[in-house]
Amino acid sequence: MKDKDNKTTDNTENGKEQEQESKSIIQKRKEMYEKADEEERIRRENVQKRYKERKRRAAEAHDKRLEEEHIELLKLKSGLISESDVLNDDEQTEVKRTFFQKLGSFVYLNKWWLGLACILLSIAGLLIYDLASQPHPDMIVLVIGKNVQLGEESNVQEYLSQFTPDNNKNGEQLASIYYIPYTGVEKDDFVNSVPQKLSAELQNSESVIIIGNKTVDTVITIEDTLVDLSELYPDNPHVDKYKFMLKDTDFAAKIGLSPNDISDDWFLAIRKPQDLVYSKKDKMQKTYDKDFAAFDAIIKDLS
Repeated sequence: MKDKDNKTTDNTENGKEQEQESKSIIQKRKEMYEKADEEERIRRENVQKRYKERKRRAAEAHDKRLEEEHIELLKLKSGLISESDVLNDDEQTEVKRTFFQKLGSFVYLNKWWLGLACILLSIAGLLIYDLASQPHPDMIVLVIGKNVQLGEESNVQEYLSQFTPDNNKNGEQLASIYYIPYTGVEKDDFVNSVPQKLSAELQNSESVIIIGNKTVDTVITIEDTLVDLSELYPDNPHVDKYKFMLKDTDFAAKIGLSPNDISDDWFLAIRKPQDLVYSKKDKMQKTYDKDFAAFDAIIKDLS
């Protein structure tokens, strides 16, 4: 009976050993196949890397060759050399390249010029857009003197525009207001760059009509700069020689302000055509002739 039990035990142990041995063989085969697959993958990657590297080096060599030929050609054209071994090399083989390869070479060889061209084109585009998007006024009026209500909050632009002919033929009547808050106090004006703005506007011929206060007298010589209105409007009670005084007119109401917003020293005037720093007399004369009709209409409307 014991012998029979021993035999059963031996058979069981032998079966387990055979099963373990079978599993071990399968595992080894699996690992072997996985290792072989990994080695094949690595081999393919290395082959691909070597191919790409050879292709890159070949392209760089060709581009370098093209650059050398380009330099040699420039030297020949400029007379620095009379002949070139690089351009006359008969042993070089012609490489057939695709359109995109040729395009890439062109960009590579001219990248600095192309970059500069792109920058210049971008700047030109911005300038053209800025000019095209800006309004083009039919008339420019200078408001000289500090008065925020008049210069920034009133309807003075709308009021003046109704008298402005469509000089630029764009179908609109537009008077542009250049507000220069001059105070005559050097420190305050300097902080806001007022003297520079005032000088620039008074020395060009783009505008001849002025709405100003007594501080204008400290900037210009009245009799040399302004037209004598007493000769043009001898019977007008608001005319004080070179100035049409806005006091006792309904100017404030017409531009949406109260009379208290416009002090008694504010006036309307027009400049004489003359040679300026940034313009000649004949050009200023054209502006005068263009704007005088509007100036005359404003005088009559306020009288």
